[in-house]
Amino acid sequence: MNLTIEQLFTEARTQNGYRDVPIADDTLRQLYDIVKWGPTSANCSPARFLFVRTPEARQRLIACVSPGNAEKVRQAPVTAIIGMDMTFYDHLPRLFPHTDARQWFANNPSKVAETAFRNSSLQGGYFILAARALGLDCGPMSGFDVAKVDEAMWAGTPVRTNFLCTLGAGDPEKLFPRSPRLAFEEACRFL
Repeated sequence: MNLTIEQLFTEARTQNGYRDVPIADDTLRQLYDIVKWGPTSANCSPARFLFVRTPEARQRLIACVSPGNAEKVRQAPVTAIIGMDMTFYDHLPRLFPHTDARQWFANNPSKVAETAFRNSSLQGGYFILAARALGLDCGPMSGFDVAKVDEAMWAGTPVRTNFLCTLGAGDPEKLFPRSPRLAFEEACRFL
């Protein structure tokens, strides 16, 4: 695989619409098999990925998103819900066997919340880059009611929603003009 900076960053675009091209189960499995190798603190790996693709699940999700995102979810062959397992620490004896890392979190809800959010966000970033590396277009989004998504999609589990990301073959006709970015001098400094 010969990836370029352009494919991953400078030419890749946030999608607003999709062509009717399905995504195979094997592609989604391959996507996760890439993402799982991205580093997280203490290998905690709190991200959980729910691939919404059936018409029924899509309708449940559409009921939870803002009006501006409904059509994106409707058109995308898959919308991934990137969640965070709030009991991720129960897996640490296996994922980080070097020490008793579970005890760092077991009775510390604020540390659990902070660690789950930070590291599932990292994993979500890896997810977008891996999807682009596999030739998929992405539409990461906020613009949804977290409590509604949690109830509709994760009910009865310890997983909470971080963000959504549509996946598929983007429709170039639905792209907005490229938005500017901050210059180095605006975003960076040396100490």
